[in-house]
Amino acid sequence: MSNKSIKKKLLSFALVSTIAIGGISSSFSVPEAEAKSNNNKGKAKNVIFMVPDGYSASYATNYRWYKGEETVLDSMLVGMQRTYSANSKVTDSAAAGTALATGVKTNNGMISTSPDGKELKTILEAAEKKGKSSGLVATSTITHATPAVFASHVASRADESEIAPQLIDNDVDVILGGGKKYFPNSLLKEAKKDGYKLVSNKNELKNVNKKTDKLIGLFAEDGMAPELDRDTTKQPSLAEMTGSALDVLKKDKDGFFLMVEGSQIDWAGHDNDAAWAMKDSEAFEKAVAKVMEFAKKDGNTLVVVTGDHDTGGMSVGGYGKGDADVELLRNVTATGDFMENKLNADRSNVKEIVKQYTTLDLTDAEAEKIISAKTPSMAINQVVSERAIIGWSSTGHTGTDVPLYAYGPGSELFSGLHENTDLPVLMAEAMKIKFNPEK
Repeated sequence: MSNKSIKKKLLSFALVSTIAIGGISSSFSVPEAEAKSNNNKGKAKNVIFMVPDGYSASYATNYRWYKGEETVLDSMLVGMQRTYSANSKVTDSAAAGTALATGVKTNNGMISTSPDGKELKTILEAAEKKGKSSGLVATSTITHATPAVFASHVASRADESEIAPQLIDNDVDVILGGGKKYFPNSLLKEAKKDGYKLVSNKNELKNVNKKTDKLIGLFAEDGMAPELDRDTTKQPSLAEMTGSALDVLKKDKDGFFLMVEGSQIDWAGHDNDAAWAMKDSEAFEKAVAKVMEFAKKDGNTLVVVTGDHDTGGMSVGGYGKGDADVELLRNVTATGDFMENKLNADRSNVKEIVKQYTTLDLTDAEAEKIISAKTPSMAINQVVSERAIIGWSSTGHTGTDVPLYAYGPGSELFSGLHENTDLPVLMAEAMKIKFNPEK
């Protein structure tokens, strides 16, 4: 076949693909043409950095099938980024977060501290130095690895009690998430004296005074509830927290830096809980939609989205069964952990519980697998995943590259394959501020 014929066939395929993709709409989507029209080379007054923890291309693909149409992020895809840490091909969230916050690779477990123990300046701190406000939002404890790296410096991510006061000492204007147990009353009392408004539930967050310019919301003693299990009358969603953060931060005429983490996509991956992963991906997408609505109206906001690493080695299909049935997960209404807690002492009600929360009729073999399992929740998740034909290679992280998304002024800087350490440097360049992580 001639080169001309090959080119003609490729063009025909591209045209068919374009028509097929164009026929899929989304209530959350930002049209690709509109996204590109905003990729101007002007200065970004605000930067919103969003991290779906543990999210890789496999999650993105499965979530698109789960949703049944194109996603908000699909129109924002600009590249990929490498995730390895200073001492491992497979990073943890602390080292990956440190790279994304400081532009320096460190060892697994370290929070914005170099392998030799030096404190590293973060992009949030650099933005604050230029007079910008700052915020951190997460569904984990707000002292967890990813939010912690932007405004604290400790040798070990386990030191969450040490991280909490640093977030306040570093004058983070908005702090929203779980982890109340790491903020003693004495610390919160001092924060209140420093001008912070304190809230502890969805209703209080909703009714925050419009004049509030410093806000702390701690909505759980530990991590917040998974989206599948969340009491929607008590705990706010990620999108609701994000909206409240924007309401506070947008008042600053100098601009702001906001980091938003969908923390529990990663936790779902560790548990191989495909339904939890998809539901928290949906919650994250709703937060992205909230941010994009703001960014489009504002015109001066750079939005950057990327996972810090992959978790679980999820696949689309598996088990030698061919086609995936991701849509099955739409009927799952609880996490494996939640279902385990509903089992009686001898687990004899396993078929009834799984049926109630998944609509699946377990086979005798599947029921016995769960009854005899050391960890029933994992066995439930494995059964559900196999029914959906979603594979897993690990209960830990993997070292695969992950997608990178961007929108707004400076977004063209993120095109291509990057080191994770490039991202904060490029954010600083978009904001036209100097950034040197070495303090």
